[in-house]
Amino acid sequence: MATAPDIIDHVTLSRLVEAGAVRGANIVGQPGGWGVVIQYGMTERTLAAKRGAVRIFRKFETLVGYLKDIGVTKYNVDASRYDPIMLKAERSRAAASERLRNAHEAAAYKGWLAKEVQEAIDDPRPSVPHDQVIAEWATERAALLKQAKQVGG
Repeated sequence: MATAPDIIDHVTLSRLVEAGAVRGANIVGQPGGWGVVIQYGMTERTLAAKRGAVRIFRKFETLVGYLKDIGVTKYNVDASRYDPIMLKAERSRAAASERLRNAHEAAAYKGWLAKEVQEAIDDPRPSVPHDQVIAEWATERAALLKQAKQVGG
């Protein structure tokens, strides 16, 4: 549908609409959704997503609402390449199952982490001052270095 230099982002499109420079738009059916080509001046640019790829709207109604919200109310529609079967194939049950499994794992981890933090907060043992830990580690490190020198030669 478009190469990298032939794209336009949301902010630029909004400014062009505010300036009254947009001549029109073509909604183009794609396998799995709808894209939009914006016409301004003698130029045509494809609407890009935040990450720079061509933005594909899964639902036609969502695209129409988006265009209406920014002020584009007249457009042409080319549904010749639209493939609703591809849309259904992309949104498989396996993908939904994977998302649900990930959500359960994240919730379980969050619960475990909260429990661990609470146990650390409730720990009745006294805290060891930082200076004491540094001194003990320095003594232990010196002993380990001495032992390594004796073993090594």
